[in-house]
Amino acid sequence: MNNPSSIVYIVDDDEAVRDSLRWLLEANGYQVVAFDSAEKFLEGYNPNVISVLIADVRMPGMSGLELQETLVARKATIPVVFITGHGDVPMAVSTMKKGAVDFLEKPFNEADLREIIARMLEQAVSNASEQQARKNHEELIGRLTAREQQVLERIVAGRLNKQIADDLNISIKTVEAHRANIMEKLEVTTVADLMKVALVK
Repeated sequence: MNNPSSIVYIVDDDEAVRDSLRWLLEANGYQVVAFDSAEKFLEGYNPNVISVLIADVRMPGMSGLELQETLVARKATIPVVFITGHGDVPMAVSTMKKGAVDFLEKPFNEADLREIIARMLEQAVSNASEQQARKNHEELIGRLTAREQQVLERIVAGRLNKQIADDLNISIKTVEAHRANIMEKLEVTTVADLMKVALVK
């Protein structure tokens, strides 16, 4: 069931932990890429590949928490789980609020980790799908002229053709022409489909 093109990234300065995690995950069919520092991970991370991140919290240089903050700032959608030998509840809550999927203390339960990785990859696939939908949406909306975007905003707001014409000080026929152009450019045939495209976030 594992996606062969997906990657599980491991970031931990402890070589023994990296090796044991790699062995466990590769034995379960996952493609693993390991780094001994957050800085090296950021250099090697490919945001265009479906992936998940297992990161140690405390590392020399950039910590796991600082790495998470950097990824959030970059609007990266990669799911994160933290492993640490020094975990505490406030730290766990902080990472979860920033989007971490889970928080495991060493020594962690292997069955729990496998379950979490499977769940994280599902989330990564969902994130990638949503990101692609947003990209497609932006490309379609980008085809519209400024006036067509004004008309679209009013269609989405539920304004009638006559109201849109009054709003924009144009004729109803011009509104109808803009509507037809909008439908064609957004590649939809019904108002319901138009709304789906226009309301993608």
